[in-house]
Amino acid sequence: MGSHQDSTRDDSPQPLPTPATAAGREGLDALLADPGRAVVALDFDGTLAPIVPDPDRARAHPDAVPALAALAPKVASIAVITGRPAEVAVHHGGFADVPGLDRLVVLGHYGAERWDAATGTLTTPEPHPGVAAVRAELPALLERSGPAARGTWTEDKGHAVAVHTRRAPDPQAAFDALRAPLTGLASRHGLIVEPGRMVLELRPPGMDKGAALRSYVHSLDAASVLFAGDDLGDLPAYAAVDVLRTEGTPGLLVCSGSDEVTELRKRADVEVPGPAGVVALLAALAHRLA
Repeated sequence: MGSHQDSTRDDSPQPLPTPATAAGREGLDALLADPGRAVVALDFDGTLAPIVPDPDRARAHPDAVPALAALAPKVASIAVITGRPAEVAVHHGGFADVPGLDRLVVLGHYGAERWDAATGTLTTPEPHPGVAAVRAELPALLERSGPAARGTWTEDKGHAVAVHTRRAPDPQAAFDALRAPLTGLASRHGLIVEPGRMVLELRPPGMDKGAALRSYVHSLDAASVLFAGDDLGDLPAYAAVDVLRTEGTPGLLVCSGSDEVTELRKRADVEVPGPAGVVALLAALAHRLA
């Protein structure tokens, strides 16, 4: 019986979804018509990788790399745009030394860093001096916060520092209680606070996924763009696609859906069920362009 089930299982990709908006349909049509000039851009955590309590344990969906490797040779480029350090995303994603992924780049720290799969090279600027100051003062601030900081933990990203509340007894209450004091700390040192899914990230201003996406699309003179994200930090990339559309570059906005963040759903052309849905969409695109 088992062998019969295996032999009849349908492993063919799901059909491409129909975007809910006219702009989204135009973006998808443009990508399909001229894939060699299309940029497919993706967030990492929550989009290619499931959200987990410990970000150090986050890994790309098991089908992500095969789907990316199937799609990458058919488009101008695949760009993973993440707040993480580029090398961390490369490691957690399993992107290094993968046949077919030569056209993949990782734009880490919201575009401040760049890793190219074709060469394995990493380019990175010097950290903002405010990050070191925040890093030094943060432990005392969290200690003064008392119960509000219980169960939280700090992630040093090199060019930014993040405080995670997902492990706190009440993650949302901890998030809400720490947002104001962390914003004050950041502003004293010329940084901003970027809220996310149970995380508050203190980072330099001017670094966002929207600026990184627009710059990259323009650098390739791309004829279309797809962006997929899941969190508040992805909203600038959504806004960038809106601007690119007004400039004549069609775009498709994809939401990796979750119950924690709903803002992207309202703006997306297509919503898919989390990283598994994103991977299925990538596989469907690769299949369609075969």
